[in-house]
Amino acid sequence: MKTSIEVEYWVIDRDGDLTSPGELTDVSDRTVEEFVEPLFELKTPPCESIEELRHRFLEELDAVLSRAEELDKRLVPLGTPINCDGITRRPGERGRIQKRVVGSDFDCAKHCAGTHVHVEKRNVTDQLNTLIALDPALALVNSSPYVRGERVANGARAYWYRKEGYDRYPKHGQLWAYVENVGEWHRRLEHRFEEFKSAAIGAGVDEAAVEEHFSPDDVVWTPIRLRESMPTVEWRSPDAALPSQLLRLTGELRAVMDGLHHTNVQIEDRSGDAPGRVTSDGISLPDFDTTCDLAEAAIHDGLEDDRVAGYLDRMGFSIGDYHPIATRIDGRQYVTRGDARDLRLEYANALEADVDALLGTIEP
Repeated sequence: MKTSIEVEYWVIDRDGDLTSPGELTDVSDRTVEEFVEPLFELKTPPCESIEELRHRFLEELDAVLSRAEELDKRLVPLGTPINCDGITRRPGERGRIQKRVVGSDFDCAKHCAGTHVHVEKRNVTDQLNTLIALDPALALVNSSPYVRGERVANGARAYWYRKEGYDRYPKHGQLWAYVENVGEWHRRLEHRFEEFKSAAIGAGVDEAAVEEHFSPDDVVWTPIRLRESMPTVEWRSPDAALPSQLLRLTGELRAVMDGLHHTNVQIEDRSGDAPGRVTSDGISLPDFDTTCDLAEAAIHDGLEDDRVAGYLDRMGFSIGDYHPIATRIDGRQYVTRGDARDLRLEYANALEADVDALLGTIEP
């Protein structure tokens, strides 16, 4: 099953201040600008195996880091910049329309850096439902508790994006319920597109402009997306994090997704004290209300919540191998801009050391 990842990293200068990627986006056709100035995205091609994905990701990232050193720039693996001056959104009609519709809440997304895992479409209904159920796995790589200096949650990015950014349009940015079939998912997308178009027209946007820049395939920013153009099922729950963390997470997620093609996937009617599990006999998903409760706990408390840790263990994740950055840097109610710069520099160092260590394990 082909798998690929996309990771957004903050770009800083040697002093720890946010800056634009500049020539970093020229490293390859898989290094691109994001919708805000200091964000940079690295994409891998679809890979048949996790080992191939590991090689391609590290190869691309090593090339970017080499170029960044020449430009006196560095990459930061944090879900938010913690605290900083204002972040500028790149100009573009799509962003302008989103801003008109969502209003000032749209600016919340400017503080969010995440990871997107794409898996090849196969048993799509089971894939969608299983990825929905695995939303709490974001706790494994939560990488910032802070937004604008304030402590928000163990997973500040997920909280800020979902609860603040899409508070007025929850069906466009929050977790969707399980589906009976793929047709139901497509009908939801059509409804969301019509809602967005109606809201945009109501806000003074020309209908033709909405239809030119948006479609049912790309009008939602939910944690799970069905991408017809790729074609993949996309899991967007995790933060940006250290490469070793993301590769481990992707490998374990891929193992669950591989398994569902050879077994039965069922949704529990009512979840008890130990909901959900992956076994040799099948995959059992918690009912949706329980999944939402676990996801909320994953965002607010991360792996410190025993229910979340126990659930992810039952679903096949090696909990003890993850050491989320958010938990390491948590503990303050407020982080000054100066301290935020120091943290960005610290984790730029950590990313570079992480890549060096990973490259040392790859056979030439």
